[in-house]
Amino acid sequence: MPDREKILKQLHAQIHVNGHIIGVATGSGMTSKYTVLGGADLILALSAGRFRQMGRSSLCCFLCYGNSNDIVMEFATRELLPVIPDTPVIFGINASDPAVHLYEYISKIKALGFAGINNFPTVGLIDGQFREALEEEQVTYDREVEAIRIARFLDLLTIAYVFDEEQAKKMLDAGADIICAHLGLTTGGLLGPKKVVSLEKSAMLARRIFDVCKGRTDVIKVVYGGPIKTPIDMQYFYETTECQGFIGGSSFERIPAEKAILNVTRAYKTSGSLDEDNVVYKVLMGNGRNYDYINYVKQFIQENYRSQIHLGDLAMAAHISPSYLSTLFKKEEGRSFSEYLVRFRMDRAAEFMEDTGIPFVEVANMVGYTDYAQFCKMFKKYKGVSPTEFRKSNINT
Repeated sequence: MPDREKILKQLHAQIHVNGHIIGVATGSGMTSKYTVLGGADLILALSAGRFRQMGRSSLCCFLCYGNSNDIVMEFATRELLPVIPDTPVIFGINASDPAVHLYEYISKIKALGFAGINNFPTVGLIDGQFREALEEEQVTYDREVEAIRIARFLDLLTIAYVFDEEQAKKMLDAGADIICAHLGLTTGGLLGPKKVVSLEKSAMLARRIFDVCKGRTDVIKVVYGGPIKTPIDMQYFYETTECQGFIGGSSFERIPAEKAILNVTRAYKTSGSLDEDNVVYKVLMGNGRNYDYINYVKQFIQENYRSQIHLGDLAMAAHISPSYLSTLFKKEEGRSFSEYLVRFRMDRAAEFMEDTGIPFVEVANMVGYTDYAQFCKMFKKYKGVSPTEFRKSNINT
């Protein structure tokens, strides 16, 4: 039988040593097995994960395509508990199921060997007239709070998805061990201004929720979903909030599988001609022409401008000398690599400043500057005005 206190000690130890914990919301034994090998601390068995394995949207678990609790019970007892016996498996319970007596059902969950529960599917993801109609029929978030309260009474680990400060307070009062700021369904898409702005807005929500937990060193604070789909995205939350971990579903299951399967299939399909039309491949294989190397560097900057970028590292990956790549870049672009990088970052910063709700210091972080004074200096150099003057001029126009 999983021991809640022992699990919590292990999780707090992970936070102390590594700075954070990782939970994976899954729908299959294969995903669970390999995410555990990769270091996952918790596995959440959710009906949304099962639908993802079918090639369907996570939202299917909110519609009448199947009984959520039955789906989780069936695949989790067959595929998860036997495959990862040494990792805590958390049961995603639909607390609103009218056919379920919560105390009896949660007792059954514990007896089968699950380490805890999580309130999913959750009414918190539903709004508008449909939410009002559900609440009139007593399908409420408070029912999920009650499930967490019962699970805590039964000494099960409890992970509470919350969407605002009020819900965080209720879940804390119910005894939740882990407060997870749910940022919405995981989004895909390329890295760009809209996505990075959404990262900051999501971080602001997380900070408000985590403020409710102040003084509660026993409570672990994590985030889920929304714009987070890469480790770089998550690093932003570690640096700007009190977040102690990440729970992901599509980030571990759908997005990596989509990319891997798509790319491998394409690679086999185009085998033999790949070096003729793939810039990155040609560069990494040492078969690139001058413009390939330049495009490789520019593409890398576009995708990684928030992180530290060194021309020497790119040159090493491309199997050419840093001095040659530097000379080649300046010849082709008419400016040095460093100037190109700074200009690119300042252009991005100018785009982000169009959202007046983002503090300047956050804009600096979003384009790779931890030194705000240096950011202001470079922004004025390349844009001709200070960040404050730039924003004022945009507001006036």
